[in-house]
Amino acid sequence: MPTNSVYVNCFESVCCAGESSEALFEAICTHQSGIKSFSEFIPNKSIALGKIEKSFSIESLLAFTCKKVLAQSSLENFENTLLVVGSSVGGMQMSENIFLRDHHYQNIDPKLHAIDAIAHMLSKHFTFRDDISFSTACTSSANALGYGYEMIAKGVYESVLVVGIDTLSLTTIRGFDALGVLSSHTCQPFDVKRDGMNVAEGIAVLLLENKPQPTSIELLGVGNSSDAHHMAHPSPDGAGALSAMQKALHCAHIAPSEVGYINAHGTGTQANDTSEACAIESLFGAHVPVSSTKSITGHTLGAAGALEAIICVMALQKQILPPNTHLVEPENKTLHFVHEAKAHSFRYALSNSLAFGGNNTALLFGLPQ
Repeated sequence: MPTNSVYVNCFESVCCAGESSEALFEAICTHQSGIKSFSEFIPNKSIALGKIEKSFSIESLLAFTCKKVLAQSSLENFENTLLVVGSSVGGMQMSENIFLRDHHYQNIDPKLHAIDAIAHMLSKHFTFRDDISFSTACTSSANALGYGYEMIAKGVYESVLVVGIDTLSLTTIRGFDALGVLSSHTCQPFDVKRDGMNVAEGIAVLLLENKPQPTSIELLGVGNSSDAHHMAHPSPDGAGALSAMQKALHCAHIAPSEVGYINAHGTGTQANDTSEACAIESLFGAHVPVSSTKSITGHTLGAAGALEAIICVMALQKQILPPNTHLVEPENKTLHFVHEAKAHSFRYALSNSLAFGGNNTALLFGLPQ
């Protein structure tokens, strides 16, 4: 079967750092973090989180974002489009709110609780050819993009709408708190003084198609690995992340020396950053510019892969390297960390997403041939 090219033709996002993708990219380039301190999520404790300051319901905001993507496209509707959702929370926050209000489960709608609750919400606003949902923790929407890539490359679909979304669920926040990895201030990925991550919420929507538009960026390669080193810790030497990056490059027949930017997973936790830096160094050395943008957006969990894919796409379109923020003294002295946004001519960008259980995904984007 011939392999079709896969293009990112339209996209939009909403997160704590911006109500649009353009606003988000500007915030990253000017070091304007959306992370704030909150004391209502964990008793007697202040933590730093990324919260969308909107009065709209999550369903309304999600539908509005998808409508903006449809308006950008050449499609009249999504009737022949596959919907692929990536989320680690699904509708769990809504169930929590109902339970905390009523103190029982009677009024919880099962269709609005599970991971496919997002597809169920969107079915009220759009008609899709079909839908599928992925929940693989922090690689959820990266894997959704990978599945969309495969469906178009194999000629199964001509268009795929990928939605990455997660909200601030108490279950998630308190789970990460139990692991001892939440920071009380804006995270500092890759810094020697980093002390944890910032859980955040976000929506990221990308339309993949088999035909390009003038501003298209090509999704060239997808790499997956599952090293299963530990339930919650990556392998110290970054073997899983290394394998995923190698596979993404091999998929696209691209050499490491050709990559011009890496958007790292870079959560700000001790274990993740050491492991990922080791993996990047072993494959790229000091060659490639690297940044984590989570000090601006927070860690949007299942939405992170799609959100950071948009950041890579915009970096390629604008030919600007997104900088790290709050990176004062890197633990890894070899990597080429970007400290300020700057114009840079490059053709390929790699986005890493790493998750619990050693589930790793790397996505390679490039300027169309």
